[in-house]
Amino acid sequence: MQLENFSKNKKLFLGLVLDALGYLSFIFPLIDIVWAPLSGYLMTKLYKGKPGKIAGIITFIEEALPFVDVIPTFTLMWLYTYVFAKKPKETILEVEAE
Repeated sequence: MQLENFSKNKKLFLGLVLDALGYLSFIFPLIDIVWAPLSGYLMTKLYKGKPGKIAGIITFIEEALPFVDVIPTFTLMWLYTYVFAKKPKETILEVEAE
């Protein structure tokens, strides 16, 4: 299964579910032992390239540290990728080619 090929809506839904799973550690603190590396790995599979690797490291650290689990890193990465990231401007030649 290629997670990076999911549509942006599927990535948002999956990110919300994964963030919710991260909140389970407030009830079961030992889940972080397994969830921290798994969430970092899943982040790198959802978002490719350098941003995905950086987000994977941040997600791992955020899930491994106690009392920081409230940060919705998967949702924040989705917002960064699809709302705030600068997209390259189309050139006139690219528009005319379509």
